[in-house]
Amino acid sequence: MRDGSRAATTAAWAERRQIPLYLVAIAAGAGVGALVPAVAAPLEAAITPVLGLLLYATFLGVPFTRIRRAFADGRFLLTVLVLNFVVAPIVVFALSRLVAFDDALLLGVLFVLLTPCVDYVIVFTGLAGGDRERLLAATPLLMIAQIALLPVYLWLTAGPAAVASIDPHPFVEAFLLLIVVPLALASLTQALAPRLRAARAVMAGAVAAMVPLMMLTLAVVVGSQIHAVGAAIAGLVWAIPLFVVFAAVMAPIGALVARVARLDPPRRRAVVFSGVTRNSLVVLPLALALPPAFALTPLVIVTQTLVELVAMVAMVALVPRWMRERSPNR
Repeated sequence: MRDGSRAATTAAWAERRQIPLYLVAIAAGAGVGALVPAVAAPLEAAITPVLGLLLYATFLGVPFTRIRRAFADGRFLLTVLVLNFVVAPIVVFALSRLVAFDDALLLGVLFVLLTPCVDYVIVFTGLAGGDRERLLAATPLLMIAQIALLPVYLWLTAGPAAVASIDPHPFVEAFLLLIVVPLALASLTQALAPRLRAARAVMAGAVAAMVPLMMLTLAVVVGSQIHAVGAAIAGLVWAIPLFVVFAAVMAPIGALVARVARLDPPRRRAVVFSGVTRNSLVVLPLALALPPAFALTPLVIVTQTLVELVAMVAMVALVPRWMRERSPNR
């Protein structure tokens, strides 16, 4: 009992200090990755299992009866789809003109900014008090829509050659490994919890492990990519401010779209996070499969990940203050 109380106290302490802890994790990953380039390969191999474990822990904290109800929220689902597949492409097209002089830069920007995130956005949304159940319910629609629409948007903005480079298999694999498998395991654990003490212990442990798991994920992602980005920084200099501007623009646009849809604050927060967060970990394999002439394209996507992680940590701190619990009509 004393151990359980100590674990709960530690978890509460970590949750109160999660923002500085996440910044420490990002700094640690960047330091290790920059000083010891050899860690990049093993850390990159660890991204999918670590992220899958984080999402499993996240899903354990989501009551699945609420997810089923979330599917019925047509207004929220429509708002997320409009923001990501009508509004965001317009913003992306305008910003991408700044790098249209370089095909590799352009393709990287389009790949990553045209595809909304379906994995760790759920975690960050929950940390900011957003409606993670409804956002989780929207993930199949977001995944299917981006698979179908990415070739169309690439054809319109980069030409037919870009469309020919797309292989849908990484999308399907990532959806299975990062959404379907963790979700199925979490559902099974919840179903067994009333009968098995071990399942109850796993659920209790997952709550205490959320902050450490997020720190581990941030450190692994940053540590695996920081050296490659640093080595190519001269070619990426145009992309960095573009990604910062995208996050800065999409956050208020998402808030406005959600307010027009008359959503409550938790759902508005979820909409904002969905509009800002992109699917970099899923589209990276698409970029890695491109011809040698596009060697810079994967690093563009990695750069967006690094910029986004810092933006997400800032948003977890700022969005709850910005979008407080009040009537959406005010």
